[in-house]
Amino acid sequence: MALVPPHGGKGLVCCLLQGAELAAEQKKAAGLKKIDISPRAKGDLIMMGIGGFSPLTGFMTKADWKSVCEKFTLADGTFWPVPVTLDMDEEVKVGEEIALFDPKKGVFMATMKVTEVYEMTDADKKWECEKVYKGEGEESAGDKFWEIAPKDHPGVIMVMAQKKYNVAGPVKVLSEGDYRDRFPGCYMSPAEARATFEEKGWSKVAALQLRNPMHRSHEYLAKIAVEVCDGVFIHSLVGNLKPGDIPAEVRIKCIDMLIDKYFVKANVVQGGYPLDMRYAGPREGLLHATFRQNYGVSDMLIGRDHAGVGDFYGLFEAQEIFDRVPKNLGAGKDLITQPMKIDWTFYCYKCDGMASLRTCPHGKDDRVVLSGTKLRKALSEGAEVVDHFGRDEVLVILREYYSTLTEKVEVKMQGAASGANM
Repeated sequence: MALVPPHGGKGLVCCLLQGAELAAEQKKAAGLKKIDISPRAKGDLIMMGIGGFSPLTGFMTKADWKSVCEKFTLADGTFWPVPVTLDMDEEVKVGEEIALFDPKKGVFMATMKVTEVYEMTDADKKWECEKVYKGEGEESAGDKFWEIAPKDHPGVIMVMAQKKYNVAGPVKVLSEGDYRDRFPGCYMSPAEARATFEEKGWSKVAALQLRNPMHRSHEYLAKIAVEVCDGVFIHSLVGNLKPGDIPAEVRIKCIDMLIDKYFVKANVVQGGYPLDMRYAGPREGLLHATFRQNYGVSDMLIGRDHAGVGDFYGLFEAQEIFDRVPKNLGAGKDLITQPMKIDWTFYCYKCDGMASLRTCPHGKDDRVVLSGTKLRKALSEGAEVVDHFGRDEVLVILREYYSTLTEKVEVKMQGAASGANM
């Protein structure tokens, strides 16, 4: 059997230039109107460059943006769950070519042919937030969402802070940033991941999404996937996170330690991808599955509160949303990668091992509730980490990292992470 095909029915659509074509476009970019872009847009560009966002070839038009928010599809009917837009205050004209610049690194990331400019009013931004970021959790109920989200939901804060206009058009990507240098052997393109899986003879591949250090629950999810698939792709976000989250370099070191000591290495591949988190909960779970299809992944592990933040989302809303997405959209337009839905997992003292709500008959007093938020809160406050929460070797790495911090960010404990909702 073969790996699942890339999303969109057009193969891997890669906008990253190479060789002489790249050199010529870089020279051209220096003479174009320079537009500074956000870290989020930088990650989106790199994903378009390496084929991770196939079939996208540029930033979305207003018709695409509206259709994605309302219908989970691009304007042409292809499944897509989260807007990929470019915001700016600068005045640009349809037909104009512009250069997209990363001000932090001082490099041109892409050139873009402007095909549409559309204003984003505060009402438009609020509408996008309600469609994409509002969930079924207690902090999204009634009027609570707009009381809490503008100060506590990083995705909503990001959207509401966007500039006056969205600008659409195809891009020519000039750089992958510094990810290959920073994460050698881990950061990889979809083509490279596919080649790795094919070399191993894999066709049924599960992906484990990570933005937190890998604790015992993550390890358990990965091993469930190994049992029923050819292998598991532990795929970490190496782009930007919110304040208080743990840097990718530290998280990858932890995963290396776990793979070395607690996995059959032949059945595991570690990778990194260059996006920023959007913290869109269920919608982001769908996005994770969509771009993982481009990496050759057939099954996306979706556990409790996948990509969640605070208490904006229901515990298993990210699983349930897969049952509501449009289907039978046409050749290549459907989402093929399927969710591997796993119940709430934990360590149970009476079971004497990892378990889930489906397998453990005991009460929550017998369980060690595992979550990245709970782990970060304990470590940031210098508190003791309860036994069976994480592997000792990993906790050594994390405590070493926290000991170097001069400023600590307060970690908000939501109900799901604390176990209050169990």
